[in-house]
Amino acid sequence: MTVFRWIMGVFGGLLAAATLFSFVVGIAFDNAVWHARARSTRHALWLAALVWFNVEVWGRVLMALIRWR
Repeated sequence: MTVFRWIMGVFGGLLAAATLFSFVVGIAFDNAVWHARARSTRHALWLAALVWFNVEVWGRVLMALIRWR
């Protein structure tokens, strides 16, 4: 699980940086295309967070069922 956490952390950090960059460029140049990109990367970041949470919860449930005595 630690490897998965690191992968999701790096992926989430890259998505957060892309979102921030797109937002700043969209604001600086008043460009609707970059606003749309910021919105789509923000949605991808939210999706990655939900996937991480889901895998964490169901991974613990699965491990509890495997170790059940």
